[in-house]
Amino acid sequence: MSTTPNPTETEEAQEQLDRVLSAAADCTWSQTSPHTRADALAAVADALDARSDALVREALRETGLPEARLTGELTRTTVQLRMFAEELRDGSYLRIALDRADPDFALGARPDLRRWLIPVGPVLVYAASNFPFAFSVAGGDTASALAAGCPVVLKAHPGHPETSRLTAETVLTALRESGAPEGTFALITGRQAGVSALRDPRVAAGAFTGSVTGGRALFDIASSRPDPIPFFGELGSINPAVVTAGAERESAEQIAAGFVGSFTLGAGQFCTKPGILLLPSGSELPKRIAELARDVPAARMLTSAIAERYRETTAQLCELDGVEVLVRGTEEPDPSGVARVSPTVLHAGGASELLTETALLEENFGPFAVIAEYSSDEELRSVLAAVPGSLTVTVHAADDPGPDERRSLRDLVALAAAGSGRIVFGQWPTGVAVTPAQQHGGPYPATTAASTTSVGTAAIDRFLRPVTYQNAPEFLLPEALRESNPLGLPRSTHQPGASQRWTAPQQ
Repeated sequence: MSTTPNPTETEEAQEQLDRVLSAAADCTWSQTSPHTRADALAAVADALDARSDALVREALRETGLPEARLTGELTRTTVQLRMFAEELRDGSYLRIALDRADPDFALGARPDLRRWLIPVGPVLVYAASNFPFAFSVAGGDTASALAAGCPVVLKAHPGHPETSRLTAETVLTALRESGAPEGTFALITGRQAGVSALRDPRVAAGAFTGSVTGGRALFDIASSRPDPIPFFGELGSINPAVVTAGAERESAEQIAAGFVGSFTLGAGQFCTKPGILLLPSGSELPKRIAELARDVPAARMLTSAIAERYRETTAQLCELDGVEVLVRGTEEPDPSGVARVSPTVLHAGGASELLTETALLEENFGPFAVIAEYSSDEELRSVLAAVPGSLTVTVHAADDPGPDERRSLRDLVALAAAGSGRIVFGQWPTGVAVTPAQQHGGPYPATTAASTTSVGTAAIDRFLRPVTYQNAPEFLLPEALRESNPLGLPRSTHQPGASQRWTAPQQ
């Protein structure tokens, strides 16, 4: 069978994409009030809850993920939507600031200045493979972009196409019934459509969760456009975990069990999977970890493409010089046609070996982990400093460390903060709390925008930009910035004379 696209089909697909992008560009969603958008997001959450049985059933068939996991993930998706609705009703996310005119300002007469945040425009969201609900069609990127007032064009992931279609249908119906304008949300499919849309000048920002290879290619497209746009990509993360000697003495069994449970969760297909465990020299934990990992049954990978990449990468890493294979995973067939795999655990020897075998410092998406042992604080710090930017760093220390360990931990935590977005103490990084204080991001290659998060209500900041009005007539100001404040939004105000605190004291 020929794989060459039919010219007519290609033209029709391009015409359909053009209609979607034109509708998004012409959409008036950005002009709706925060309260109107809040009601629409809550309606989407209600509609997804009402259709949960059918959605979970389809996702179960397409992904092979456990039903309990999918049910919980759908709940997370609707909770996210409602959290953003509450953020909109509160209004503080707009960070409205009014500086009233002050002829006696310390640096000279100050004009009337009024600042707030506005939507960036249509956002192209790429759905992820490993979260068919929470990072897919109605996931956090979609919810935060819609909350910001941005129309969303969602590029579906091929790993769960029918789940995506059903979810998009539910979202669209709920938005329309809530009065959302045409073009507020649309689903597109196919790699070429995803690339063409990113190049299109009608798209104002992109959001992506996936691999380093795919994400970097899209980031480069977004950056090299004649009008470059922000691209918020979550790419790859090794998420190192460190155990101190004191922690091993106090809770070795809990650490071993927790690590194995975390790196094998969901067949190791979590972006926050701890991929490297750094232990003190002479540790007994590798032996126990290997015992526990051998008892973990094989689990299905998400897609054949992911399974193939995992198979090839794991085989290459197992053949590296000086690496000891503590547990060699097996592969089993699955009725879906996607392989089932059991965990693989490598021991790299001394932690400094990771500085030469840098392939071990790269994410291997699946139930795979590397253990290495450090002989000094200096060796530990040198290795941790060499780890590429990660979403998380995990630290297991004694409950009441002595003075020397406290000093070492301070240095360690400073390195962790420089190289990651979240530092986890005494727990494991898989399982990301969806809260206002959450930070799900980190230095490259964890993400392409380390100052942002894709989880939690702060994710809305990605799709807003500031605008200031100077000496604007009242009738030309947005309602949110008018003296009467008809929307009742919170705002900070600096009155004339407030600047005196910045002046030098009189001699």
